[in-house]
Amino acid sequence: MAEEAKVPLLEELIASSSDVLKEEDKNGDYGNLSQKVRIESKKLWHIVGPTIFSRLASYSMFVITQAFAGHLKDHEFAAISIAFNVIAGFAFGLMLGMASALETLCGQAFGAKKYHMLGVYMQRSWVVLLLCCVLLLPLYLFASPVLELLGQPHDVAEISGLVAICMIPLHFSFAFQFPLQTFLQSQLKTMVIAWVSLAALVVHVIVSWLFVYKLELGVVGTAITLNFSWWVLVIGHLGYTVCGGCPLTWGGFSIEAFSGLWEFVKLSAASGVMLCLENWYYTILILMAGNLNNAEIAVDALSICMVINGWELMIPLAFFAGTGVRVANELGAGNGKGAKFATVVSVTTSIIIGIFFWFLIMIFHNEIALIFSSSKPVLQEVNRLSVLLALTILLNSVQPILSGVAVGSGWQSYVAYINLGCYYLIGVPLGYFMGWVFNLGVMGIWAGMIGGTAIQTLILIIITIRCDWEKEAENASLHLLKWENS
Repeated sequence: MAEEAKVPLLEELIASSSDVLKEEDKNGDYGNLSQKVRIESKKLWHIVGPTIFSRLASYSMFVITQAFAGHLKDHEFAAISIAFNVIAGFAFGLMLGMASALETLCGQAFGAKKYHMLGVYMQRSWVVLLLCCVLLLPLYLFASPVLELLGQPHDVAEISGLVAICMIPLHFSFAFQFPLQTFLQSQLKTMVIAWVSLAALVVHVIVSWLFVYKLELGVVGTAITLNFSWWVLVIGHLGYTVCGGCPLTWGGFSIEAFSGLWEFVKLSAASGVMLCLENWYYTILILMAGNLNNAEIAVDALSICMVINGWELMIPLAFFAGTGVRVANELGAGNGKGAKFATVVSVTTSIIIGIFFWFLIMIFHNEIALIFSSSKPVLQEVNRLSVLLALTILLNSVQPILSGVAVGSGWQSYVAYINLGCYYLIGVPLGYFMGWVFNLGVMGIWAGMIGGTAIQTLILIIITIRCDWEKEAENASLHLLKWENS
């Protein structure tokens, strides 16, 4: 039902934007529709193209680490997968979400040509995220008992706890990396992000080979490699920023970073809740699968599917970032119609890409797990789950982009309530009933949770269609004045 409803809603959104463009064309403000699409696509891909590469490179570090771990013992691979997806994934989702507050503030400030405020906003984000890092430290230090409490086997929980402690430096890198990346994206400096990401990926491959194969450090070695690679990202982006790469937006370290922190905390918290509710959603799926019969095979297979899904998700997340920046830039410049059209072009482009990957998964469903495991039961289970993986990828081609619209417009707190209701009041209970009550196992859990995602996507489409973009542009001007005064 959700899939059938989305098509006419998207057609309505595109049609309404076309009417706006025709009206502008009569006034001589723009060229024809195809020319406008080309111009907007060029602006969008200027952000999305390098961002896709940088996100793929960053995520590939996790994938490469899990690929190395996949050739260790089965329970070690399961432990590393849980440590990455549950412990680090929890912190990753919250802190990435909190840093996304900068997409609203920096994007709108850049569109309004208030360049000096971008550096101040980023420094405020560093302060807030560092405090968050300290508060989340017990999650890493006491990972083993927490995972056992959540129903994980003792040996898997113990190894996961060891891996989590080794990843504490990675945890603190998030506080600097996410604001730096958003700061650079908001001013369209995306190529430097791509080059630094490439350097970090090369370092990661070399260090992984050295630690796992040469020094034979096992699961500890696989975890430590991520610390090196992610701090390469931080040092590269910070070096570019402070050494003259951003003369308009970086004026040096400022005491202003410590002013207006409470307001910044509230916006960051709303952004964090919005995105982390999405990131944690499929983490819960892995935890629920860990309580099934023959849990080790189920968790291994599901972890492989989540890695593949996460790899492909870097493309929609790049569109999430690109859409957030484009919408925020246009709203900051007072151009509501431009923000609306940027939304349409981004959603349409992402859907086309999503359909392509949907076909790809369906064609190669027998081979997609070979890079991660040689266990026949695991390969069979991944093959069985490939239909749900393809459907999840298709939904991902719409949902993150609409979340990017929400971030660019500053709707984070509103969308957080939607995510809470759709994911945790509908999707998780539905997954539980299909998995255990109807005895459908991991397929039932995943299918039920996909239902929550579909409903959330449908609601976001309706909100986007009904949005008064000119009013949003006015609100952006008021917000910028408020934040600058703070």
